[in-house]
Amino acid sequence: MSSHYEAPIREPLVTGEKTYHDISVEVGAPVLGRANKSWYIVFTIALIAFLWGLGCIIYTVSTGIGVWGLNKTIGWAWDITNFVWWVGIGHAGTLISAVLLLFRQKWRMAVNRSAEAMTIFAVVQAGLFPIIHMGRPWLAYWVLPIPNQFGSLWVNFNSPLLWDVFAISTYLSVSLVFWWTGLLPDFAMLRDRTTNEFQKKIYGILSFGWSGRVKDWQRFEEVSLVLAGLATPLVLSVHTIVSFDFATSVVPGWHSTIFPPYFVAGAIFSGFAMVQTLLIIMRKVVNLQDYITLLHIEYMNKVILLTGGIVSVAYITEFFIGWYSGTSYENYTYLSFGAATGPYAWAFWALIVCNFVVPLTLWVKKLRRNILWTFIVALVINIGMWFERFDIIVIDLSKGRTPSSWAMFSPTFVDIGVFIGTIGFFFVLFLLYARTFPVIAQAEVKTILKSSGEYYKNLRAKHGDDVAHHVDNDPTAKEPSANIEDKKDFFGDTSTQKEPGSAHEATVNAQALGVTEAQRDRLDAMLARIGRYNPKVESADELQKLNGVGPLLEQHLHQVGIYTYHQVANLTKDDYKLLDEVIENFPIAHNRGDWNAQATELKNK
Repeated sequence: MSSHYEAPIREPLVTGEKTYHDISVEVGAPVLGRANKSWYIVFTIALIAFLWGLGCIIYTVSTGIGVWGLNKTIGWAWDITNFVWWVGIGHAGTLISAVLLLFRQKWRMAVNRSAEAMTIFAVVQAGLFPIIHMGRPWLAYWVLPIPNQFGSLWVNFNSPLLWDVFAISTYLSVSLVFWWTGLLPDFAMLRDRTTNEFQKKIYGILSFGWSGRVKDWQRFEEVSLVLAGLATPLVLSVHTIVSFDFATSVVPGWHSTIFPPYFVAGAIFSGFAMVQTLLIIMRKVVNLQDYITLLHIEYMNKVILLTGGIVSVAYITEFFIGWYSGTSYENYTYLSFGAATGPYAWAFWALIVCNFVVPLTLWVKKLRRNILWTFIVALVINIGMWFERFDIIVIDLSKGRTPSSWAMFSPTFVDIGVFIGTIGFFFVLFLLYARTFPVIAQAEVKTILKSSGEYYKNLRAKHGDDVAHHVDNDPTAKEPSANIEDKKDFFGDTSTQKEPGSAHEATVNAQALGVTEAQRDRLDAMLARIGRYNPKVESADELQKLNGVGPLLEQHLHQVGIYTYHQVANLTKDDYKLLDEVIENFPIAHNRGDWNAQATELKNK
């Protein structure tokens, strides 16, 4: 019984006196309830930034790429910097969720949904920049190998830019399926809890008929593991391909074999920082402090320290290679003495401070567990990783092998506006997502509640792991009936029941519903009034013919002892109130209609 419990010394991953019902209510509240003031403030800021960026994109397309700060030497600059930055953030999201799933980390439950959604929305932002950079986005079909009015215009399959198209589209497809699969139990929860008929239909479609059967969960686990196994190597290959955009060229500073692992580590580093940013914002905006706890924040910070260390080693290696080569062309790469002292010194030192110096503060536990400081560090890392991409592209291109082509790049207000617009678009999508889909995987959080919930940990600390010591305080911890010794007949040979005063109706198997002893006594009284079910002489009716009853609700009705139309026909208003207390997502009167009349009609057929 206690084999799955955590050691008492471990901090709980779910704080507060949470029950299974509380998790459904609180995780579903941001979707089914009204948005709070914080959500509207953040959404308004994001929307303004998005509209500004949209205006800059329209101005760019209508006027031409000349409104950007590009020149003949630096044809890649602000736009491709932003593209690689968003791709890096996007690639980390699914990797975080997949790796934590494969390693069976319980703290994954609070971060996986935000990480997976971040992937989808970040890749959307990344895809905007190559399209805009074409200059004539309405001719984007030219990159497809299809017959057209110019004869047969075929793509250059030797170009690493085309590798990006295949790699990123494949990754986006797998990430979408992985994300959607994890949402199925949550869609079903929203379908069962909402009182809005339109929402009920929409979430019913999105849930793909999820009923919570054992077979559903078995397939859910299998598909999740398969997709996680596919996504993990895919992430490594995709960002490696992005690094090939640079590594396969002959530009000093780009032609480097360290780029593939270096880009992957940088993507994970920036991805964890962005997930950290989103978690801290969402725990406040949608009131999920009991599910996204200080412990989750600390675990994330430890991974940021690890990946930040890998990136720092790569920086030192790049600097050393540039110095050790002894060539003048390597003395003005993005990590070199020339970059540290030249006209782009401000960008060089921004990279070093943001990605190397500031993250070192997370070695201090007090700072690692400080929400405000963690938020600042996460923002600084996001800024630093943008400067890394800016330095790689702009500094390396600004001084090539021929001094006559040396040039400087300065962004225009349009460059800056487009980038800010994509940040606003990203947060607009994420905030709308938080009002439509659960930010926390409630079904998965429930699987760790008894082992990592604060309430259950306190019970074990007080009473020990022996169920008999604390069953009165925690009825859901009682052993299933099938596991209790000396119980000859599940449905009740009265000779095997406990002494009078402690026994319950034999047809009631409500342990899994988490009812209290008082509620079980009330269930016994209800069954005494509406009639008891005797499986030896009666057959159970098909309760799914009643309005609002599906396979899961029928199972719950069986657990409280209701099996026949005769019993349903005798239910009173007080009985319905009791059922609403003990059965999660019990349909309201409007959804179920008049069960008494329906049951009477069905039993008389």
